[in-house]
Amino acid sequence: MKQIISLLVVAITVFACKPATKKEEEKKEEVVNVYTHRHYKADQELFAKFQEETGIKVNVVNAKADELIQKMTVEGEQSPADVLITVDAGRLVRAKNKGLLQSATSEFLAKTIPAHLKDADNNWFALTKRARVVVYNPEKVNETDLSSYEALTDSKWKNRILVRSSSNIYNQSLLASIIANDGEAMATKWAEGIVANMARSPKGNDRDQVKAVVAEEGDIAIVNTYYIGKLLTSKNPDEVIAGKGIKVFFPNQEGRGAHINVSGAGVAKYAPNKANAIKFIEFLASAESQKKFALSNFEYPVNRDVEASEILKSWGNFKEDKLSLTKLGENNKKAVLTFDKASWK
Repeated sequence: MKQIISLLVVAITVFACKPATKKEEEKKEEVVNVYTHRHYKADQELFAKFQEETGIKVNVVNAKADELIQKMTVEGEQSPADVLITVDAGRLVRAKNKGLLQSATSEFLAKTIPAHLKDADNNWFALTKRARVVVYNPEKVNETDLSSYEALTDSKWKNRILVRSSSNIYNQSLLASIIANDGEAMATKWAEGIVANMARSPKGNDRDQVKAVVAEEGDIAIVNTYYIGKLLTSKNPDEVIAGKGIKVFFPNQEGRGAHINVSGAGVAKYAPNKANAIKFIEFLASAESQKKFALSNFEYPVNRDVEASEILKSWGNFKEDKLSLTKLGENNKKAVLTFDKASWK
């Protein structure tokens, strides 16, 4: 009998001394684990502010969007991720479709984020907006010649258009929006028309397209507004010159409005700290955080109570396409195939 009791004591002692798992350790302290694709100073400052105000420690894993999605997929139920933040609605939809996100109930997010800027099942919410616009050389182009994305296929733009490659998610989402709004046949015609009017083979990022317009390699370019703000406030004088050398035009103002895309966040499927994750996303959608995004990063706020930066306001108000951003993810594969068919490199 004494031997049995001794064995029980040993077993209990061993069990009690078993090292806690990572998730169990996190339950002892308030934390939120953030997997983010964004790499901006403004984000880091907001994360620190959230930690200061709430006492919830923010652990950050920073990597490219596809790497984070793959990491969460491999980790499965053991993933420590509480929040996924990435750029482009197409990626957010991809994460949802892979079962990496879960529904998050929040009265604040429900009333703050417009319906077309969030997932219908509350799996993700937009945090910032960027418009994909046409920039042009005012010495070469009269603004009255511009109207819509579709009109850029007109022969008058032959050898005049600059744009980055079809592998870029921003271009894929723009084409996905055209598929959703105009149909696949029109989208194919558009992609082929842009290829026919390119001033050069696609290369570089959006900033490079702006620089090429100023260098007169082409007369107009398709870019995100965010990058223009970055050029205008760059410490590099040549980039400032590039930013000042173009004008901004918002397409489709007589129709559906200019295409927009977002940065957004969702609560991870197996989040060990779901309540903290929701608090964190609510904080990023708050007026204070939205103002920080707007002023520091030249992104349009999703919170209606916050104004855009002076740089963005200088381009004027614009009508935005209210297409549900979920459509961008749903049509991404079709967009990629359409680009291939059009030989858009």
